[in-house]
Amino acid sequence: MTITSASLLLYAGAMGLLWLTPGPVWVAITARALSGGFASAWPLSLGVALGDLVWPLFAIFGLAWVVDQWSGFTDALSLVAVALFIGMGVLLIRHSGDPISSDRRLTRPGRWAGFAAGVAAVFANPKAVLFYMGALPGFFDLRHVTAPDIAAIAAISMLVPLAGNLALGLAVGTARAKLATPERLRLINLISGGLLIAVGLVLLGLSFYG
Repeated sequence: MTITSASLLLYAGAMGLLWLTPGPVWVAITARALSGGFASAWPLSLGVALGDLVWPLFAIFGLAWVVDQWSGFTDALSLVAVALFIGMGVLLIRHSGDPISSDRRLTRPGRWAGFAAGVAAVFANPKAVLFYMGALPGFFDLRHVTAPDIAAIAAISMLVPLAGNLALGLAVGTARAKLATPERLRLINLISGGLLIAVGLVLLGLSFYG
């Protein structure tokens, strides 16, 4: 490796600080954890992690031009993300009064829906690759990185936010378990559905005005 451990630790710290800045992913994880516990939150975290792995690779290999050349493609991904979040929010509100046991049949579809929402959210935001294009050169000399260097950078870019997102989902999911009365669950589902719809509207606004 050509990069030092100190540089990697500094970059990991910066990624941790970046994660501490609340954003749409925080809201989405909180909403899913409130509605379905940690089991609903971790698939979305894995979907986001996929984007956190791919975007820095785009930046390292100088593929920012893909975003410019295929702007219509990113616009389409933005609309997919909007549809996923708003759709999940509407379904939560419609079924807000259902008991917990009735949700078990939706466990597998819910996990795939959460994963897809995470993937769509992170890939629909071209600003992510712009961040990496601007930040990575400040930590590493990308002209001389080797394959092990790239693997280490990509791993940190993915694992640091993933750890934070999983911890957030677990904390919110644990708190939800203490509120598992029918009345409170209905209120939680209504709030969660509203939050998911809000994320979709924010992404819709970013896609047109961001």
